[in-house]
Amino acid sequence: MHLPAISFITAFALTFFAIPPIIEIARTKHLFDIPGERSSHKVATPSLGGVAIFAGAVFSIVLWTPFKDFANLQYILGAFLILFLIGVKDDISPVSPGKKMIAQLLAAAILIFRSDIRLEGMYGLLGFHDELGGLVFILLSFFTIIVIVNAFNLLDGIDGLAGSVGAIIMVTFGVWFYLTGHVELSTVAFASAGAVAAFLRFNYSPARIFMGDTGSLFIGLVCAIMSIRFINFNYALEDGHPYKFAGTPAVAIGIMMLPLFDTLRVFITRIFRGHSPFHPDRRHIHHMLIDFGMTHLQATALLVFVQMLFTVLAFSFHYSLGLHRLLLLEIILAIGMTYWLHLNIVKHRRFRLPE
Repeated sequence: MHLPAISFITAFALTFFAIPPIIEIARTKHLFDIPGERSSHKVATPSLGGVAIFAGAVFSIVLWTPFKDFANLQYILGAFLILFLIGVKDDISPVSPGKKMIAQLLAAAILIFRSDIRLEGMYGLLGFHDELGGLVFILLSFFTIIVIVNAFNLLDGIDGLAGSVGAIIMVTFGVWFYLTGHVELSTVAFASAGAVAAFLRFNYSPARIFMGDTGSLFIGLVCAIMSIRFINFNYALEDGHPYKFAGTPAVAIGIMMLPLFDTLRVFITRIFRGHSPFHPDRRHIHHMLIDFGMTHLQATALLVFVQMLFTVLAFSFHYSLGLHRLLLLEIILAIGMTYWLHLNIVKHRRFRLPE
């Protein structure tokens, strides 16, 4: 496992030493994230940590990824660059949601049409396999990439959360890719995780720097690539392979459960309230935990534990439950935990109301 390990160390070192100068430059140039009414922070903080994450990860990927085994890497790097540019622009001077969506769609199109990173079937979900036609799967691939990218963009609301969850997901996929012989993808996953791990040294509460859109969009795109490749490669493994999972989509959703569920839950809630799904509010799970009285560190630790719980659940019950029962269990558990949290927040607020 020398290539993934070296890529992790290289990305970690470069990002770790790049962040302090970036913090100094951001302070000198007054490039801060100013707290607003939705913010969980009270102090203006530099928000260019994603620049260091991107630089450390991409440098390590280019340096260590075996190009002879990864002919489509150039297109992946091109997609990374598009989101990097729009992310930096947004971190310095806010960009409209429409422009960010155009950039995401362009990055997704490069991955789908040039790098062949797309879903190739339903893999048994809802009883379908590959009967729906190519256009449906292309649209489904666009939807999957856009949702995952935005999931991490929206998850980045408290100190350490998006980075910790993203690193866990990337390491999980990275280990599986290595065990199944896809060293090139494992190298990309571990390089990205190494850069994020170094960033977290400066992002845990009290945060000295935020990743901004530059970092969250990059992490989201890496996780989208890993998820789609995991589903495709796992489904193609022969039966009896020691690392083949049954119910592939449910396992992938379990690995990605926290960002996916929170994003879709918030989007659905906003739509039912007559708002745009991108309308900002404080309905994310991490906001609920902060309102419940937790610190950033406590909320991040709890949500990281929940993320790991769903991963272990998917790994443990994929064969015994199968695709649909495992997916149903994941959804019921996620809804139940969120509903329990909501009830306790309501009680907490009533208890704190003055008589």
